[in-house]
Amino acid sequence: MDNVIKNIIGKDISLAELFDENRAAIESHSSSVLNSLRDEAFDAFQELGIPSNKVENYKYTNLQPLFSGDFTFSLKPETLTENLEDIFSCDVDTLDSITIYLVNGWYYTRNNPGVLPKGLVIGSMAQMAKENPDLIEKYYGTRAPHLSDGAVAFNTMFAQDGFFVHVPKGVAVERPIQIVNILMSEDALMTTQRNLVVMEDNSEARIMVCDHTLTTGKFVMNSVTEGYVGKDARLDLYNLQNQHNATTQVAGFYFEQHENSHLATNNLTLHAGVARNNIELKLAGSHAEGHAYGLYLLDKNQHVDNFSYIDHAVPDCFSDELFKGVLDDHSTGAFTGKIMVRPDAQKTNAYQSNNNLLLTNDAKMNTKPQLEIYADDVKCSHGATVGQIDEDAMFYLRTRGINKEEATILLMYAFAYEVIEKIKVEPLREQIRTLVEKRFRGELDKCHSCVVCGQKGTDVTCL
Repeated sequence: MDNVIKNIIGKDISLAELFDENRAAIESHSSSVLNSLRDEAFDAFQELGIPSNKVENYKYTNLQPLFSGDFTFSLKPETLTENLEDIFSCDVDTLDSITIYLVNGWYYTRNNPGVLPKGLVIGSMAQMAKENPDLIEKYYGTRAPHLSDGAVAFNTMFAQDGFFVHVPKGVAVERPIQIVNILMSEDALMTTQRNLVVMEDNSEARIMVCDHTLTTGKFVMNSVTEGYVGKDARLDLYNLQNQHNATTQVAGFYFEQHENSHLATNNLTLHAGVARNNIELKLAGSHAEGHAYGLYLLDKNQHVDNFSYIDHAVPDCFSDELFKGVLDDHSTGAFTGKIMVRPDAQKTNAYQSNNNLLLTNDAKMNTKPQLEIYADDVKCSHGATVGQIDEDAMFYLRTRGINKEEATILLMYAFAYEVIEKIKVEPLREQIRTLVEKRFRGELDKCHSCVVCGQKGTDVTCL
């Protein structure tokens, strides 16, 4: 059987039929661990389907039209003739990181992360599931809701590869781990990716996931990342989305934390066509801290939907959540945040805030912060704001001789500053500062290293 299915999705065949007809090929290329959940995911998907805005948790984003059309779907990784390092380089040139690449959801076979700290494992999810199935089986599918979320069920049906990071007990990884997800194809491409991060007790790491497009085609990317942060472990996780306007990405991050653990996630959407980010943290050990931050910068007809769910399952835990967005032109955004405090989760401290800045009358933002509390000894708050440039602040800057355009940029940057400062990797933070300022000045649609241009006849189009 060919390793690629071309131009049939949504035309003559449904996604469920696509899986059913190609199940044998998918399972033969995969492992028993990843195959173990495909049947129940398939049953769930037949009932749930790709989420539409009739599903409460997807009220502001209808994914069904985005997952239909003529797409290529890969069953095996394609062999690349070019070296990725020759066509892509990270803009953060001062960053000393452990770097790996994934191409169209598959682990890049020429990765060379260098000498790793003792015990640290970074590699292919598919390979690790075959070589160390007991470790993967312990965690795989236990956090991501493949029975209740159609997008996760779809991922669980099809996913064969992704990245795997395992930090053993007591190991502190000093260099940041950078994972670069590349989408590149001559045809419209739909792909899945399944990732797993395991932080054992008293371990520490910083992981940066960077999403880029290198060709002008249409892409649909469905990725799921499950993670476990053990006792006294610390993880900083950054997701930088920088993709062109013809890209749809559904990214799910589902993490469980244990006693005295510290997890900080930061979703930075600098550029995307349509992005739906699911961030779910379960605080399952006392004195765990969960932090969820996000910044999204939108223009044209772009759409970003951030959905968060923080579950305080035990007493004496802390969570802090801050998402900010700047929306221009006809762009649309959505934020749904829910804090759940279980009956036994006394002494919970939980804070949630969503703030949005609309630069035009045509930009739209939907925000829905929520608290669901079943304990009586808690400190919880939530809030949301949607507004335009503050006239008093603008007047103050104008009276100091600053022109309107420059004053607007300064106010937008000041608005975004609070989220940017949550980035603890200094070279990355400085680069994000620069990219955000350039974005506000209209000097770029994408980061310098991945500007995408295509030529048709005498016309050149850059996305």
